[in-house]
Amino acid sequence: MPSLKNLIRTKTNPVFLISRTDSIGDVILTLPMAGVLKSIYPNSTIVFLGKTYTEPIVALSSNIDKFINWDSLSSKNSSEQIRLLNQERIDVFINVFPSKKIARLAKRANIPIRIATSHRIYNWLYSNRLISFSRNKSLLHEAQLNIKLIECLGAKSNYSIEELNKFIGIRANNITSPGDNLIDKTRFNLILHPKSKGSAREWGIDNYNKLISLLPQEDYNIFITGTKQEGDLIREEIVDKYIGRVYDLTGIFSLEEFISFIGKADGLIAASTGPLHIASILGINALGLYPPIRPMHPGRWRPIGEKTKVFVRGGECSKCRNTNSCECMLLISPNEIANYLDKIKMDIK
Repeated sequence: MPSLKNLIRTKTNPVFLISRTDSIGDVILTLPMAGVLKSIYPNSTIVFLGKTYTEPIVALSSNIDKFINWDSLSSKNSSEQIRLLNQERIDVFINVFPSKKIARLAKRANIPIRIATSHRIYNWLYSNRLISFSRNKSLLHEAQLNIKLIECLGAKSNYSIEELNKFIGIRANNITSPGDNLIDKTRFNLILHPKSKGSAREWGIDNYNKLISLLPQEDYNIFITGTKQEGDLIREEIVDKYIGRVYDLTGIFSLEEFISFIGKADGLIAASTGPLHIASILGINALGLYPPIRPMHPGRWRPIGEKTKVFVRGGECSKCRNTNSCECMLLISPNEIANYLDKIKMDIK
């Protein structure tokens, strides 16, 4: 019996559908999968199924040929969903972010090869290539775990994080964005993204204030970013304390504009959020703040770009699993981060 890899290679132009319908950081750490598939099947077509919000992120990857909007597709009736999937002539469906509804749709659309993890009972009903591994118990990075799903297609089992970064295939997004006129090429342009919309442990406003006080104004041009709601929460605590020292850019960007603006900065500091991962793959200095708690620790979720640095308190932390802010995060030293910034600032000069 031919291997799955050899079976797919008999097709002139195999079509792969990668399904990841969750958030920005998760989608970014799935992009290397497309590059790995392209390296194995150069004539393939890679289709990505995702949500409206993440489409600008997927558009950054030169390895992805088409985006299907799940928000739009899921609003249609069942027969129309099947018709639209069938017209893509998909050979392989990869259910990266587990979804019972999407797994069932893939089977009803008669996609020949349907790959998923074996740890979800519904996958035994709707998928025909079940891959056994545990994300929560693994020591591997999220990007490496994603590749586990395509080892049956010929991917090797031991890609390093550095290798996977090269498979993202980022292309430039050079659109004009609000704030472009505030970029100062004589100083280090630093984005601080203090909030996380509840998706990550946060460093705390007091730490960001201390960091700002440590960075000489003549050397650093500082921007505060976040949603409009986040800006309303933090403006009085951080922005108003540094009038004329920092720029408040909360709530002014579309995602496309924010991506473009991040790419024009020199560095970004954030907890484990989408903007941190965006900064990482755009090649600017991405400084991530992480707790040592599994599975939120940097070993699993750190950004994968070349200019990344993570700050995490050593040891285990179990007191703060059920809160957005925790002691291990608050104890990360602003002085340590300021010293690191001074070092990379000198390297840039």
